[in-house]
Amino acid sequence: MKKSFHLSWAIFLILVLITPFSTRAGNSPPNIVLIFCDDLGYSDIGCFGSEKHRTPHIDSLARNGVKLTSFYSTCGVCTPSRSSLMTGCYPRRVNMHEDARGGWVLFPVAFKGLNPTEITMAEVLGAAGYKTACIGKWHLGDQAPFLPTEQGFDYYFGIPYSNDMGNHFKNRNYPPLPLLRNSTVIEEEPDQSYITKRYTEEAVNFIKENKNQPFFIYVPHTMPHNPVFASPDFAGKSVNGGFGDSVEEIDWSTGQILKALKANGVDDRTLVIFTSDNGASRAWGGSNKPLSGYKGSTMEGGMRVPFVASWPGKITAGSVSDEVTSTIDLLPTFAKLTDTTGELTNEIDGHDISHILNGKRRAKSPHDAFYYYFRANLQAVRSGPWKLHFARQQRTRGQQEPTQLPDRLYNLDNDIGESKNVAEQHPEVVAKLKKLAETARTELGDGNSKGTGQREAGRVDKPVALRKQQ
Repeated sequence: MKKSFHLSWAIFLILVLITPFSTRAGNSPPNIVLIFCDDLGYSDIGCFGSEKHRTPHIDSLARNGVKLTSFYSTCGVCTPSRSSLMTGCYPRRVNMHEDARGGWVLFPVAFKGLNPTEITMAEVLGAAGYKTACIGKWHLGDQAPFLPTEQGFDYYFGIPYSNDMGNHFKNRNYPPLPLLRNSTVIEEEPDQSYITKRYTEEAVNFIKENKNQPFFIYVPHTMPHNPVFASPDFAGKSVNGGFGDSVEEIDWSTGQILKALKANGVDDRTLVIFTSDNGASRAWGGSNKPLSGYKGSTMEGGMRVPFVASWPGKITAGSVSDEVTSTIDLLPTFAKLTDTTGELTNEIDGHDISHILNGKRRAKSPHDAFYYYFRANLQAVRSGPWKLHFARQQRTRGQQEPTQLPDRLYNLDNDIGESKNVAEQHPEVVAKLKKLAETARTELGDGNSKGTGQREAGRVDKPVALRKQQ
């Protein structure tokens, strides 16, 4: 009898350990809140080392959940990185790595946008019965076929591109900055001092209205992209100027969302994720320490971003993983959690990382390689601790002749700042990483060479400005 009891207990423990965390202690998948900042640097929050910004609510997510320290955006600027988040693909696969004229991002009245035939995370979660909302910056096309409500979201409230793309900023020839509710412009040139508060109110209301059914809220904050704004409650209150004010208001916003989840009795069945679209800019006050580089580059500071996630009782509190993960992994992870992997009918580049999120011991990255693209060009590849920047010419502002950069190999485990090139000492590693890069060049393309796996972006022939109807 005693032997039988011990055997049964051992079997029970084994079953608990091998059962995916999505199905333990409750059979229903979680609500999901995904908070996505704009130009927030690697060390701009307290739990990632900020000494300037007070972020107690975001830090509490890390204490109560997991911190991923090698989590990557797929690009150092807005539009490409957001296309990856939505589709689970590198930007080149979905042809969102640059605009129709070769610019870094999409601009107002753009011909181009995320193709409606792409499968977005909102569509995947919608197929599982989720109510879905996008509240904040979209930046995947401002024409009717490309707006959030045509890409799987039941509800949209926000500014459809960057906050410096109105006619108020630097005398650019843009239409007035639009604030949309669903597909209708409700204001032109809204007071951005209150935009974070307004996004927060919308998110809190959506939680109240949908607490009795599964929901997904994507909150892509407009801040702290330049020009930075904060409401009177936060303006001038940080030690880091306007940038710090906006970061601390985003932390307040996170706290309000967490408070609303608890008040509505859904906090214990909600996965909350906080991260950023790319690294901080060289200017404006953000920090990527101890990483090298800034927004727009393929150095670590341009593409490695802070990431914290909490799901009470499912994610191990206080856990940390340095395994390579990325925004492209969130779509397949959500599909796994909601049993909707069958909806992923397009080829994607991401992988399920639920085993890493739940703090499973010795959980390894599903990526043999991670690729760093700058617009159309593959500039670097990472595998394990090794990162190789390919030889190329680089021209800096004011420089008449370009500089020829050699192959540069870094071991990120002991040189996170990419300061010591060890390519000559490890030719076998260089050869291995170059071979891995050929996979990306074949599938995704490089420069003017098209990849076999690339798909077309969406396009309209006669784009029109988003304007408020009089």
